[in-house]
Amino acid sequence: MAKATLVIMAAGIGSRFGGGIKQLEPVGPNGEIIMDYSIYDAMEAGFDKVVFVIRKDLEKDFKEVIGNRIEKIVEVEYAFQEKSDIPEPYKTNYADRVKPWGTGQAILCCKDVVNEPFLVINADDYYGKEAYAVAYNHLMKEQEASDKVQISMVGFVLGNTLSENGGVTRGICKVDDNNILTDVVETSNIIKTETGAAVQTEEGAVPVDVNSLVSMNMWGLTPEFFNILETGFVQFLEEKADNYMKAEYLLPTIVGGLLREGTAEVAVLRSNDKWFGVTYKEDKDYVVASVRALIDAGVYPNQLFVQ
Repeated sequence: MAKATLVIMAAGIGSRFGGGIKQLEPVGPNGEIIMDYSIYDAMEAGFDKVVFVIRKDLEKDFKEVIGNRIEKIVEVEYAFQEKSDIPEPYKTNYADRVKPWGTGQAILCCKDVVNEPFLVINADDYYGKEAYAVAYNHLMKEQEASDKVQISMVGFVLGNTLSENGGVTRGICKVDDNNILTDVVETSNIIKTETGAAVQTEEGAVPVDVNSLVSMNMWGLTPEFFNILETGFVQFLEEKADNYMKAEYLLPTIVGGLLREGTAEVAVLRSNDKWFGVTYKEDKDYVVASVRALIDAGVYPNQLFVQ
């Protein structure tokens, strides 16, 4: 059995720009995509299995671009996230829904292929080496007995996640003296300023601490979390009958609910690496240049996986 698994949420890669699926856009010198660097960093940290969460209609393209290559170097499993993969009677009642149900459902799809501690990441985000190292070390630590579900989250320094191209939305974390999460405040329109960062409002720019830790959807979980997701998903589907076309079952919202109930404890781990991602087509040049700079600095070899 694997020691720890990397779960990559890639079912959302149907949002195309300029004729390409965004997470599959090459950013490295030999056609590498962001996921190649994520897997390389995770394996270096100790993760020894990868689960790709994708849609069934993407399977052929996905395997051609990355899956078949990665299968040669590490254990790989696939979990398929489909909008119809929900219990009755919702499957019938919500049949005209267009897209899958969000990150909570994406993780729930893994329950039959993940039996070990696991780390969840977005497919189109670059997190850096330190994040995988601290996440793996925490997942491998023997946890003290607790009646609360133990969750970990890698927090990034806000200043390392800002965009040159405008405002971003980030979950700003509040932590106690033991680095346990007490609250996440979803904050929109955070911009880079000469002195650091600010929230752009109608009244003007309100400064925000550029050294705050923010959540970038990098969660450390254990298999017991699947039971929580399963129960919560049925409750979610029941409550969203009036808004079933757009409602999303999202990991940060789920974790926030558990925090408020007092049934979970979230350890916040810190990474000082710079985060970057491909959100818009315009971001690609910046990401390619960033990857090139990391190679030139010796962080990565020119050829990632020599087979």
